[in-house]
Amino acid sequence: MDDLRDKYLAAIADAGDEATLEALRVQAVGKKGEVSAKMRELGRMTPEERQVMGPKLNALKDEINSALAARKAALADVALAERLKGEWLDVTLPGRPRREGTIHPVSQVMEEVTAIFADLGFAVAEGPQIESDWYNFDALNIPAHHPARGEMDTFYMARAEGDDRPPHVLRTHTSPVQIRHMQEYGAPCRIIAPGRVYRADYDQTHTPMFHQIEALAIGRDISMANLKWVLEEFCRAFFEVDEVELRFRASHFPFTEPSAEVDLRCSWEGGQLKVGEGDDWMEILGSGMVHPKVLEAGGIDPAEWQGFAFGMGIDRIAMLKYGIPDLRAFFDSDLRWLRHYGFRALQVPELAGGLSG
Repeated sequence: MDDLRDKYLAAIADAGDEATLEALRVQAVGKKGEVSAKMRELGRMTPEERQVMGPKLNALKDEINSALAARKAALADVALAERLKGEWLDVTLPGRPRREGTIHPVSQVMEEVTAIFADLGFAVAEGPQIESDWYNFDALNIPAHHPARGEMDTFYMARAEGDDRPPHVLRTHTSPVQIRHMQEYGAPCRIIAPGRVYRADYDQTHTPMFHQIEALAIGRDISMANLKWVLEEFCRAFFEVDEVELRFRASHFPFTEPSAEVDLRCSWEGGQLKVGEGDDWMEILGSGMVHPKVLEAGGIDPAEWQGFAFGMGIDRIAMLKYGIPDLRAFFDSDLRWLRHYGFRALQVPELAGGLSG
């Protein structure tokens, strides 16, 4: 056994690859190997001889297996070292330039608008994007025959045949948030409701999904004069100008009475928008005093409380402020467009330091 031990330990130590090691394993401890043959001879020995030779053969087998494993690990280390020599990387070289992410103009403008209205004392309210037609239409005094309730304008959720429950829609405006807020918190209140809305329309200035913000203020003595002041303060802050001039035109919305479209004095010299000067007028939003039926739907007594509401498209005022010509590009997921129109990731809008940096 000493001869076997010396023979195989020397051969294992000299093995240069795993194939040679495998051949030595088979030759030594395989089923037909020399050590295995010696172990089969134990059956022909006396019990006394087996007590002496059995442990020696097991120890020899274990020693050879341990040597095989150690040599295999050593060969693997050598192979890894050779591979690392060929694949080394100089970590002292300069890395790739780190690209900072950019904020989407819609997100930026939503933050700007929120900062302005927060300064005016308005809280942010939110609601679901899938609404019942009661919250989206009936509670807002929109009659059953109104064109906005047609499937040409509104996305209705699919219903199983025979389902007689009231239909649900993808909300067409954020006005349902006003109803939900009034029902939960009552009056007085002062909120804005930003979020996604959906309408079946698609062209250069319309998309099936867009962003809107609405405002609601309810008190005992709120009037159109308060509405005008709030809108003037908002336009000054948002467009970052000292003076603005607004024009109110009589209009009709089912959820306000009286209702008014609001225009902003501006000029388009050289294709560039300048707010507060010039001879042009630009429509920016719809507004009015909250209709008594809307107050009642929100659980508020219109004989005791009154208020104003208005709504505007966030995407549209972003286009106006930052000179973006096509609304559809907002949703193209084009990183080149975002790098051109986007905003620095750490740029937080605030009134003291400037909204848009």
